[in-house]
Amino acid sequence: MRFTPRLVLTLVTLALSGGAFADGWPSKAIRIVVPFPPGGGTDTIARETSQRVAAVTGWTFVIDNKPGAGGNMGVDSVAKSPPDGYTIVIGQTSNLAINPTLYARMPYDSQKDLAPVVLLATAPLVMVTGVNTPYKTLAEAVHAAKARPGKLNFASPGNGTVAHLTSEMFQKAAGIKTQHIPYKGAAQALTDVIGGGVELYMSSVPTLIGQIRNNKLRALAVTSAKRVDDLPNVPTINESGYKGFDAVSWFGLLAPAGTPKDVVAKLNAEFNKALQNPELRKKLGNEGADVAGGSPEQFAALIKDEIPRWGKVVKESGASVD
Repeated sequence: MRFTPRLVLTLVTLALSGGAFADGWPSKAIRIVVPFPPGGGTDTIARETSQRVAAVTGWTFVIDNKPGAGGNMGVDSVAKSPPDGYTIVIGQTSNLAINPTLYARMPYDSQKDLAPVVLLATAPLVMVTGVNTPYKTLAEAVHAAKARPGKLNFASPGNGTVAHLTSEMFQKAAGIKTQHIPYKGAAQALTDVIGGGVELYMSSVPTLIGQIRNNKLRALAVTSAKRVDDLPNVPTINESGYKGFDAVSWFGLLAPAGTPKDVVAKLNAEFNKALQNPELRKKLGNEGADVAGGSPEQFAALIKDEIPRWGKVVKESGASVD
């Protein structure tokens, strides 16, 4: 066996994981890597939940935004970090379940290189259009797409993102074909949809809810099985005639593989407590997210189930990244 520096560090860390390691942990700031730019749904969930934990425990968290390669760069940096509990990442559907099929080469293995800590939240996506388009309902948009096959523009925050693939799932269910326009993130896409340059757009509720409330976007449908509490008048795709349609994005904390189990358990316990806080639940709810929680094993099982589910959608859509 070749003893690399990382392997030696992992073995030393594991040797300390019988319980004594966590007794003095944390003794310094915990860095949470957010693999996307500031201001998005992932960033908001990381900041809100960690602030609540810090307020109760006195722990210090530092948010480190590391965007790039569909979230792969940030996640990979944590997968290759020392497994000592001081560097964790907020991963989500794209970089944990979609990218393993979307990318020809992945720098990490979602199930082998990371230790799930806790599922923090889930969030449906919402299909929107500009307020100046003629589409008032999902049915009207579908009718227009059928009348002009391949002509209606349907934007997403990027090729192979949850939004892109969910829109592909919907098009298959509705029997329509649109022109996909992938953007590099939500900012420019929002400008073009609001301005009328793009007819349809799909992204997470936390990303779009502010523009919907300000009447700059018209929400046509949400992708979850039930309606969103803060968008009570927006129907689900499921109730709009596409029975069984249900797609959400999820967000959770992970540590490098080999992180002591008692440290993972300590993180899990404190974040689970935070997720029960009424103020935090309200804050995340106002952003269109539902708090989750649960054990590390439950989060690991979710990742395992979601990889083949989204992998099938990736393959059917033909999306790929070299």
